[in-house]
Amino acid sequence: MSLFRTKSIESSLADADESGRRLKRSLTTWDLMIMGVAVAVGAGIFSVGARAAGQFSGPAVTLSFVLAAITCALAIMCYAEFATAIPVAGSAYVFTYATMGEIVAWIIGWNLILELFTAAAVIAKYWGIYLSEVFGLIGWDIPATVELGVLTLTWGPFLIVAIFTFLLVMGTKLSARVGNVFTIIKVGVVLFVIVAGFFYVKAENYTPFIPDAVSTATAETSGVLQQSLFSFLTGAAPAQYGLFGVFSGAAIVFFAFIGFDVVATSAEEVKDPGKTLPRGIFAGLAVVTVLYIGVSLALTGMVPYTDLAAAEDPNLATAFTLVGNTGAASLIAVGSLIGLTTVIMVLLMGLARVVLAMSRDGLLPRSLSRTSDKHSTPARLQIILGVLVALVAGFTQVDVLEEMINIGTLSAFVVVSLGILVLRKKRPDLRPAFRVPFGPVIPVLSAVLCLYLMTNLAVETWIYFAGWLVIGFLLYFAYGQRHSRLNQKFAGVAAAGAPRGTEG
Repeated sequence: MSLFRTKSIESSLADADESGRRLKRSLTTWDLMIMGVAVAVGAGIFSVGARAAGQFSGPAVTLSFVLAAITCALAIMCYAEFATAIPVAGSAYVFTYATMGEIVAWIIGWNLILELFTAAAVIAKYWGIYLSEVFGLIGWDIPATVELGVLTLTWGPFLIVAIFTFLLVMGTKLSARVGNVFTIIKVGVVLFVIVAGFFYVKAENYTPFIPDAVSTATAETSGVLQQSLFSFLTGAAPAQYGLFGVFSGAAIVFFAFIGFDVVATSAEEVKDPGKTLPRGIFAGLAVVTVLYIGVSLALTGMVPYTDLAAAEDPNLATAFTLVGNTGAASLIAVGSLIGLTTVIMVLLMGLARVVLAMSRDGLLPRSLSRTSDKHSTPARLQIILGVLVALVAGFTQVDVLEEMINIGTLSAFVVVSLGILVLRKKRPDLRPAFRVPFGPVIPVLSAVLCLYLMTNLAVETWIYFAGWLVIGFLLYFAYGQRHSRLNQKFAGVAAAGAPRGTEG
């Protein structure tokens, strides 16, 4: 049963205070709220909403955003209870280690790496694309790529990842201040989009609010791998619009809510986490949800959803272009560039904190968990991860793995939601500052909703995900299990003839 040994909360707190591997508590409620807005208001609000409206939900994309927000809120409640009970870096990985055991914790940590690494690389790739668009708007003809022999380098991702890797090495508070400035600017751009968009709204564009479902030829033209897992398992014909279109749209726009779990990874760097974490996380989610609803109503009121469906790559700028306001479309391109900037920063920070937590426990090389004496940041780790993200974003077509971000996030949400039930049973003595209300109802509902959204992702995404899990298991049994500090501790206990069991 060593695979399912749990690490006590007390041990996690003690490890977080280990000399040379310690992070500095410097973040406030405001910093966390801005961090949540910073990581969420980016690619999602500028792109996936238009795509979901045109291809899945129609005007009811607003309901898709609401459903995704509710799902995220339920899961974030569970994160908040865990984070106030175990205020250390690592988020879902640490929470799972304390409740479901090492092998499950490893897989969740592995999935978080999938989510954060892929998201950082994908967003950095998009940032380079938007940078080229902005250069085009001001008349600068600067190539987006550089030929390096047989390789083609997209240099934009290298630039932005390098800048924020440097800022994160210099200190979490410094990077948060820079992120605050960018976030306030992009929220201003979003508010402009909402206000300007409503001047073009026509009531008839909201009708029908939920378009009638229509069959699609997805399975026949693109193959079975492109249909949702739900359609594949139930035999239902792939369809657009209707009620199931709203749910499919929610699975797509959920991408716009990724990152709130990243805020929980900063628990070890938060002042007074018992109060600060819940307030910061929920305030950020509330701001983001209001912005998303406003944008989706403006978007679908400006132009018929059928026009968005006909566009090659629909986004917010598409709507303004269709109504003849090219000036606003240009501003959106600039806003998208600014919006994506802070997303990359928060994702890079969250990625480093997850790997830091796993390396502290020996599941990854312990040397990665060393922190800088001067800045109290995992400088070496942050640089290594920054280089890897830049290489993947600069040299590959990583954007094809976009849905992998969603499935990695949702899988972590499912386990954290169920983990609350385990935590309460194992440690009834705990009194976290925040507690999910209504007993087991919300954690179970959160897990069910997240699982359902996962089934709305493509079969192809699930196959990639299965491959990622196989690689994860191979790494665990080849390295993680043998080097696990918890496993080594119990091996020593067993050698001494003492009883074996759960730590703590």
